[in-house]
Amino acid sequence: MKTITKWKQGMTFESHLKHHMINIDTTVKGGGADTGFNPKALLLSSLAGCTGMDVVSILNKMRIKFSNFEIEVEAEQTDDEPRVFKDFNIIYRLKTDPAHKDKVKKAVDLSMDKYCGVSAMLQKHAPIYYKIIIEE
Repeated sequence: MKTITKWKQGMTFESHLKHHMINIDTTVKGGGADTGFNPKALLLSSLAGCTGMDVVSILNKMRIKFSNFEIEVEAEQTDDEPRVFKDFNIIYRLKTDPAHKDKVKKAVDLSMDKYCGVSAMLQKHAPIYYKIIIEE
């Protein structure tokens, strides 16, 4: 895997992977123009995307019907520099039959313990906690 990230202006960068592009920036308060994700927010989105793809794949293989799948990831930073994440808290929210809660938990556990490379890397440095909210 290889990305190329180019400085545009100020604190704004443009990162490319094949034919895809994202902006990376910081807040106006941080000296940027707030035109894209900041690097740490992008890390949280990477965690959500990685585990989310696993969960979708596993639930599809289990033939579990679901909709409105949303993953919220929050992390608190240390006060000292470099400011790193102390822990990660994930909320998986989806609409499905409540009878499928155990299968959804199994899918999340498989993602977190076996398949998601992003969570595997991050867990080496900070704990990851999660909760599942099933909506009818």
